[in-house]
Amino acid sequence: MKIGEKEKTFVALSYELTVNGELVEKVTAESPLQFVYGAGFLLPKFEAHLKGLSKGDEFAFHLDTDDAYGPVIGEAVVDLPKEVFMVDGKVEDGLLEIGNQLPMSDNQGNRLVGVVKDVKDDVVTMDFNHPMAGKSLDFKGQVVEVREATPEDLGPMNAGCGCGDGCGDGCEDGCGDKEHKGGCSCGCH
Repeated sequence: MKIGEKEKTFVALSYELTVNGELVEKVTAESPLQFVYGAGFLLPKFEAHLKGLSKGDEFAFHLDTDDAYGPVIGEAVVDLPKEVFMVDGKVEDGLLEIGNQLPMSDNQGNRLVGVVKDVKDDVVTMDFNHPMAGKSLDFKGQVVEVREATPEDLGPMNAGCGCGDGCGDGCEDGCGDKEHKGGCSCGCH
């Protein structure tokens, strides 16, 4: 069976993701990325490069910034009042450390992940760009499994949350939003 041969195809991949020649993620055949091809939860160009491949086939492709997570958006870096992070009048120890990734929600209830960039007495600077925004991605790997998707494979899609990015974390940050897909840096988001 080939990827994309049926409307919903279950796919498992092992791969290495590099950015500017530096390895940033390695997914092994023993614990592969698993997803339903054609369900719309991966980057469209990531899926397009896999179409027609079969179990055992190797792949290597490059995604430009615009085909990956887009450019860094200046408006996604915001200053928030420190009291937003307080519970019972205080901030939890270790919460506001530079580089921490914090799950948050916007005014419309969309879930986002922000990275703490700076902490001042009364303001915290957060970056809500995807960690891979502004970067070109290089994938190299192998197809571990391809088969027709079962109802169990489609389970997260039938649960009503509209998520299921294949990374095993169910509903995740802003699923369906190209700039803020899931918590993975791979093509599943």
